[in-house]
Amino acid sequence: VPIKRPVAGIAIGMASDKNGNYKILTDIQDMEDGEGGMDFKVGGTKVGITAMQMDTKTEGIDIKIIKEVLERAKIARLEILNEVFPNILEEPRKELSKYAPRIQKININPEKIGLVIGPGGKTIKEIIEKSSADINIEDDGSVFISAKDETSINIAKKAIEDLTREFEVGNIVKGKIVKILDFGAFVELSSNKDGLLHISEIDHKRVNNVADYYKVGDAVEVKVIEKDRTSGKLGLSVKQLKENNKEDNKNKEESNFTKRPIPRKFQ
Repeated sequence: VPIKRPVAGIAIGMASDKNGNYKILTDIQDMEDGEGGMDFKVGGTKVGITAMQMDTKTEGIDIKIIKEVLERAKIARLEILNEVFPNILEEPRKELSKYAPRIQKININPEKIGLVIGPGGKTIKEIIEKSSADINIEDDGSVFISAKDETSINIAKKAIEDLTREFEVGNIVKGKIVKILDFGAFVELSSNKDGLLHISEIDHKRVNNVADYYKVGDAVEVKVIEKDRTSGKLGLSVKQLKENNKEDNKNKEESNFTKRPIPRKFQ
């Protein structure tokens, strides 16, 4: 897991008597932990402490002892980082090991949480089974995906994004023809959303038969030109994506025409 700096830790103990005499112990063992009066664990980097935790069997620890413990822990920590592991990496590798666990956060519309979960949790269980990832969804739409590798993360992420993607007028999307009718074709845009490509939006010239242009399974790029505010149904167009090409061809034809030689005038 990428971290800013290498971290090391040490356990500091203490042996004391009833008269207030004490001895600070560095890197204590089990017996010193069990019979001693303190177990003070300190972890950190070369520049500071990142975590600490203390157990004590005494009635209290004087602040003077706390300061001494922290100073001892610093000396030990730096020795571990500088001498015990002199060749440790100063910064994380650019890419994680393929064996390192991953976690990724994405955000979805809270109104679509139910869509991702599905009836009785059916949908999310299917995503988990397919991806081998763990998925946790918060009420605000935050989705946390954790898995043992990047592939599992991406499978779960794509499935959730497909379910929750919102298409708006003007979007240009790649889809797949799933049904052909006399008046057009239905195009699957995501796992739970399709739109109608009307026969009049296929080409600039008149189209008599949709099957002359497409068959089920064909990939197609479309532009969203309509969205019903109530039902969310989408109207699609291929023709409008051809507008630029049509205009380019028109300009090209006009340009070619102006380059034609002027015919001679015969008397």
